[in-house]
Amino acid sequence: MLANTDTTILTDFTNDSNLSDWYIVNDVVMGGRSDSGIFLNGENCAVFKGNVSLENNGGFAMVKHIFNPIEIENHSKIVMKIKGDGKRYQFRLKSETSQYHSYINYFSTNGDWQIIEMPLADFYASFRGRKLNYPNFDSKQLSEIAFLVGNKKAEDFQLKIKWIALK
Repeated sequence: MLANTDTTILTDFTNDSNLSDWYIVNDVVMGGRSDSGIFLNGENCAVFKGNVSLENNGGFAMVKHIFNPIEIENHSKIVMKIKGDGKRYQFRLKSETSQYHSYINYFSTNGDWQIIEMPLADFYASFRGRKLNYPNFDSKQLSEIAFLVGNKKAEDFQLKIKWIALK
């Protein structure tokens, strides 16, 4: 785990964790056929796992974590410990859950445990896969984070998440 006074843990998956504020949003909301879920694996991490289908104009699976807004002005990066399956994922931010758009950035996995760091200023505004002509993320608060997989191909996926923090 991170041992730094400049670090704020957004979530970790200790034995007493639950996933009640994590929500699956698959392309079925638009008629697609992708299927995914999130569960705790008993090894202090969450597993976001499923299948992305291109049937019926589908193509994505997402899990989002909603929480009361937190002040983030003393932080400049998202840091996470993850273990993926060699696929590319999207990490998404919202300063307010009512925003229609998200701020997104991509990361690639390599099959091993990785510490991924992404500067908040690198997240760009996007809505339904289209980049918006808005400034990059510069909010003083955060209230939602999400992982999305949608690589324009049908595929199974699995992403293990140990913790997510602000640095």
